[in-house]
Amino acid sequence: MTATRRDFLKQGLVATAGLAMGPAALAASTRSGHRLPMPPHQAQSVVGVHVYADRESAAAGEAIEFFASNDVPVQAQVVRLGTEVDTTHGDEVVEDLGELPVRPQPIHPGSYVHVAKGLAEPLMAFSVEAWVRPWRVDRLMGVVSQEDKSSSEGWALGIGKDGYVGLYLGDGVSEDDALVHRSPTGVIRRGTWHHLVGTWDGTTKCVWVDGRKIAEWPFRGPLRPGRHPIRLGAMSEEGATTRFLDGDLAMPAVYAAALSDAEIQQRFQARGLSTPAGRTVVAAWTFQEEVGDRVADASRHGRHGRIINHGTWMIGGPTFDASVPRFGDYLPATDPRRGHGLRLASDDLYDCGWEPTVRWRVPREAKSGLWVLRLRWTKEGREYFQHATFVVRRAARRRPAPILLLAATNTWRAYNAAAFGRPVAGLRQVCGTDGLPNSEGNPPAFSYYRGHAAGKGTYQVGSRMPWPAAGPYLRYGDATDYSHLARADRFAQTWLEREGYAYEMISDLDLHRNPGQLRRHRVLVINGHSEYWSIEMYRGLREYLAAGGRVVVLSGNSLFWRVSFSPDGRIMECRKVDAPGDQLRPEERGEAWHSQDGRRGGMLRECGFPGWALIGLETLGWNNHGDVRNYGPWIAEACDHAVFHQPEETGLRPGDRFGWVGEGRTPMANGHEFDVRLSTLAGLAAGPVPAGAVMPVDPPGIQRLANGVIPWKAGGAAFDYFFRPIRPSTDQGGEMIWWERPEGGVVFNAGSIGAGWALHADPRWAALLRNVLHHFGIPRSGVRG
Repeated sequence: MTATRRDFLKQGLVATAGLAMGPAALAASTRSGHRLPMPPHQAQSVVGVHVYADRESAAAGEAIEFFASNDVPVQAQVVRLGTEVDTTHGDEVVEDLGELPVRPQPIHPGSYVHVAKGLAEPLMAFSVEAWVRPWRVDRLMGVVSQEDKSSSEGWALGIGKDGYVGLYLGDGVSEDDALVHRSPTGVIRRGTWHHLVGTWDGTTKCVWVDGRKIAEWPFRGPLRPGRHPIRLGAMSEEGATTRFLDGDLAMPAVYAAALSDAEIQQRFQARGLSTPAGRTVVAAWTFQEEVGDRVADASRHGRHGRIINHGTWMIGGPTFDASVPRFGDYLPATDPRRGHGLRLASDDLYDCGWEPTVRWRVPREAKSGLWVLRLRWTKEGREYFQHATFVVRRAARRRPAPILLLAATNTWRAYNAAAFGRPVAGLRQVCGTDGLPNSEGNPPAFSYYRGHAAGKGTYQVGSRMPWPAAGPYLRYGDATDYSHLARADRFAQTWLEREGYAYEMISDLDLHRNPGQLRRHRVLVINGHSEYWSIEMYRGLREYLAAGGRVVVLSGNSLFWRVSFSPDGRIMECRKVDAPGDQLRPEERGEAWHSQDGRRGGMLRECGFPGWALIGLETLGWNNHGDVRNYGPWIAEACDHAVFHQPEETGLRPGDRFGWVGEGRTPMANGHEFDVRLSTLAGLAAGPVPAGAVMPVDPPGIQRLANGVIPWKAGGAAFDYFFRPIRPSTDQGGEMIWWERPEGGVVFNAGSIGAGWALHADPRWAALLRNVLHHFGIPRSGVRG
């Protein structure tokens, strides 16, 4: 590292590859994506070393920014990962950035609606109302407020520990605590919609819950609102937003008058379906937007709001019965009782908002593949690592490679359960669906496999967050050495490279943004654990196949859950229901419609986009990923097919086991999630076809080349097509198929996440895949590495 670069870093500047920016300019560049500054917000420190990139892929020649928070000095390198999956041997250090100094950066979790234009003039009468469904009642939370704990002016309606309602009206003189009044406890219940009203008629302030007056206190006034903003779902202290609501909010409104008993009853009976009207209404928010971060004021006063930290739309209001039928034609837009609500959470965080630590330009001649910013430090004599993983794409001016390798980045994102997880020493990391152990202070930790802190499921995740689930050395099974995220993708990638095939990589988001790019390549390889697909990705694959495309699937549990993205790609939404890993219970199915596009969410096949229609197979289940006895090989069947013999002789005969290294040893091709034909699922059905559903049949032309083995006696979970639990009586595993589709295109589907894992272990399987690529018109382009 040069002295000049070291000086830049010590001065808080960013300098790599000829680019240098100061803190002010960097802050401006961070906001250049049309992001407004966050209003003052309670900060939370994060312990340890954490890092993320501003994108999951960058083309050769593009700049990429990295954001780090580190409470110790770290050594930083930009690295293209080599052909050794589990070591750094063979990695190409493209740029050594030297030491990055200590620079902790805080986070600001918690969602709410910020309304900059508060009430201004003193009031002689006042009311505030809202519908709220709290998901916890163990602490104080703001419902609607215009106040600050340190000020004697303002007003607030909140709920507190053990289910009381609190009402504060400030007179500009008295201490805050002297004018906070609380109802009896137990009037608010977790998970139940309640109508809250606070009124003041000039002499008495009252609290109403569900149409009943439950408490009153004298207050002579005047009510002085102060110069605070209005906050929906939060309060304030020392100017910073705090005491966030973990709950759902509907139809909040503010009045410059005391609502009468009759008016309160009318508002209660309306159950959030009618907008308050009249000259005394000074603010009302209907939440009819159901998308985006703007919340419109329905009154004539223009008190429009902005959602901070995203929140969750499309949950319905107090009248909504979310237990809609699984199979049917329900549409939110035609449901007159659905209403509108906004879910807020104290741990909502989708963008850390950190200032960039490093801005670096990918070299113009950079080779496509999987790259990382590697941070390394020592503690108590042991070496630790954190990685910001990213894909480098081909430069636009360069000729496309014949093979396009799709990185399963949506799945890596979906499993990112502990963004601020603590790594153990060394490269090797192991975690389950809950992620690595969380850092001190319990920063936000949620994913599509781990709900929010208050117990509700996760419906969206953000990309401007540390991404340890994308770590290239992360295992899912300790004893088996198995992986299903980024490391799972690495096996096929490094095999292609060693075999001398010309390929390039893209991320799932790249395919979502530009589905037509598939046409430039002879073969698409769907790799790893390619579980989460958008409609745009699906349609792109369908059109590619219809035009004669060739697809190799080295994945299991493929094309399973539907996702959608915000316009800027920073939020990935998925509403998981009716299958394991679900974040919605069946009685909450009505919340499965996405806010990004208004379409039904859940399994792709139940959203009208079945994976089997494109790649021939659907999910059977998963094995016990931590037990080597629960993995298995394939058994060869259709050995008269050309891919067993041409141009290489694989030596496989019917009944031969392949895709493994032998009994009781890993890697093995069948694990930990695997797919089969529709006819196989039908033969394993747990019962008759559910009412309103249809059991599809195998599309014509599928040929099973091999049948996978999973010894179910060692554990695991299997399901029929409608995701009813089953227990196979045989060792049925994933199926390997060849499918010449009548609609166009050819698919080779290996039917298991472990397919790539076994490539380096069994030369017969490797020969078979080389034959597949040969029949798809792909020659090797160089010497085997």
